[in-house]
Amino acid sequence: MSSRERKKAALYEKLQLLRSVTNSSALNKTSIIVDATKYIEDLKQKVDRLNRDIATSQFSAEDQNSLPAVKVETLERGFLINVFSERNCPGLLVSILETFEELGLTVLDARVSCSDSFHLEAVGGENEGQHDSVDAQVVKQAVLQAIKNWSESSEQD
Repeated sequence: MSSRERKKAALYEKLQLLRSVTNSSALNKTSIIVDATKYIEDLKQKVDRLNRDIATSQFSAEDQNSLPAVKVETLERGFLINVFSERNCPGLLVSILETFEELGLTVLDARVSCSDSFHLEAVGGENEGQHDSVDAQVVKQAVLQAIKNWSESSEQD
């Protein structure tokens, strides 16, 4: 077999392989190459769409993970409430303090930092004469709900 015939056979095999990979039904070289080009363009669009979907899902996951962490401990007379977020949370302190008020808790001592991150450490005591006792789980759920409400309202702004 001559060199020319080998090259022609190799080209034919490669075209047939390209034809099968791209699911082309074309028979001539030009049509197979055109079908392959369309196939590659479709693949590029799928990759772009998948990259957008991945970016969107990562952004959603970051949003979920960016909600502040809440820890509530029971003290002898009241609760130690810690709220922490790695990002600044404008307006969150007000929402949490309103929740304390709704629960009938008085802030006895508090330290707050909200420059680059948000950190609240507060000691809350129940108001004198309050008949309904509040436990740590109720406080935590109320603070988490306040954070969720704050987050939803800040997304709308």
